[in-house]
Amino acid sequence: MAPDQLSLRALNRVTLGRQLLLRRSALTPAQAVVHLAGLQAQAPRAPYVGLQARLASFRPEHLENLLTERVVLRAHLMRNTVHLADAQDFLRFRPLIQPVMGRALTGVFGRNLADVDRSELRAAASALLARTPLTRPELGRALAPRWPGHDPAALAHGATQLLVLVQVPPRGRWGESGPAAFMLASAWLGDRDDIRPDPLRTAEELVLRYLAAYGPATVADIQAWSGLTRLREVTERLQARSSAGSPPRLRPRSGPDGAPLLDLADAPPDAGPDSPAPPRFLPEYDNLLLSYAERSRVIPHRRPVPLPPGNGASVGTLLVDGFWQASWRIRPDPLVLEIRPFVPLSAADRDAIAAEGERLLGFIKPVRPAEGARDVRFVWDGE
Repeated sequence: MAPDQLSLRALNRVTLGRQLLLRRSALTPAQAVVHLAGLQAQAPRAPYVGLQARLASFRPEHLENLLTERVVLRAHLMRNTVHLADAQDFLRFRPLIQPVMGRALTGVFGRNLADVDRSELRAAASALLARTPLTRPELGRALAPRWPGHDPAALAHGATQLLVLVQVPPRGRWGESGPAAFMLASAWLGDRDDIRPDPLRTAEELVLRYLAAYGPATVADIQAWSGLTRLREVTERLQARSSAGSPPRLRPRSGPDGAPLLDLADAPPDAGPDSPAPPRFLPEYDNLLLSYAERSRVIPHRRPVPLPPGNGASVGTLLVDGFWQASWRIRPDPLVLEIRPFVPLSAADRDAIAAEGERLLGFIKPVRPAEGARDVRFVWDGE
């Protein structure tokens, strides 16, 4: 093996270290959201479970407070999917993602808007969403009188792809729910004249931030995570010495099969391949499983990542020795965490998983006096 070639196990451990999954981090929730460049949040409560798996002292109210204080927000971002992101990161990176948003209007909704002036639609929706949050059905009904005969759902969908919007609470709060209500980001966060991103430098920052949390990786991996294309041009700039003589920002490495990988030139020391990887319960849509074009570093089989609908915090995936080796589900009344392994587990593995499962149950529903029993159960195929 070449000196800087990573075995599969070594690549797994480096990735888990950067994802804060080898040992729980002392980072604050706000710092962790920045480090991870956002968290998948299609299931609103999933980011809470994702941070519980990564942080040493985390409670749901810590993230709820960040949402209420508008330090973090929910919005369509990478790949035009809902993310929980740092507000400043969102304002910097969101302009880069607009072409991805625009591609969403090439389907059925876009065809239904063929004779609608999109700049007019954008202006009309902007005026509405600057005043108050609206769900898509509410927005469609408000726009319909201006475009009679057009599908209100298509009008609302088109407007939400054309504008820079956020989803406002109570959506995303741990103890509450509600439909996604959209508002102009500038109205929710206030005009931020201090953030005027330069497209070239912002694309470079996006690549660097990805590698800090997900690397080493390929250009295809970065593109799969972000939804952007033509990022090889960006990585080549970062690999070259600048005209001012500053050193390259990236360095080449290689993966288990010898395929080329990219990494930060100043990356922290690798976690060794023999580093212990405790069990970790990940939520649905977790970034670790969805942010690579080639996922074998954490998925040793070809199972598709489950993407169930719902509010989150009730199903997910389980890492055993650093790899996705089981699924989990919480059933209420009585509260039971069911674990369905895909592989045989040793007694030591089962004990460690059960202890981590108790921690997860305590996070999702802290024990109160006079409440019924709770349990962690292993369910094998065929049961």
